[in-house]
Amino acid sequence: MSSNPMTLNLGEGSVSFSFSPQAARELKAAINELIVSLKAVAAKPTPGGGKVTPQAPLEYRYTGEVFLEVFCNPNIWPTPFAAKVLLTIRNINIRLTTEAELTRMIEDINQYIEQVD
Repeated sequence: MSSNPMTLNLGEGSVSFSFSPQAARELKAAINELIVSLKAVAAKPTPGGGKVTPQAPLEYRYTGEVFLEVFCNPNIWPTPFAAKVLLTIRNINIRLTTEAELTRMIEDINQYIEQVD
């Protein structure tokens, strides 16, 4: 575990927890794939070209000192900038489930990776 806690800024506050640098890089890679899916959904099909292919949701899970789950269905957001993710952070004493802005979460993950590298 890293001595630097990961902090995610939420709409009404923030949450900090133990998170490994490797897990942060894996989460960043999963979010990068989500961005590709969000862009595919945001691209309008050409007239008469048919429907956009539904994209798979992001379902990231991390288990360490805390359990972290990040979920996002890219098919319901008009753009990557509007997207939100559902976060669940829990351990044996507490459980937090909330929404977070995807763009803010990306900034927080990048900042964390810069601190620990």
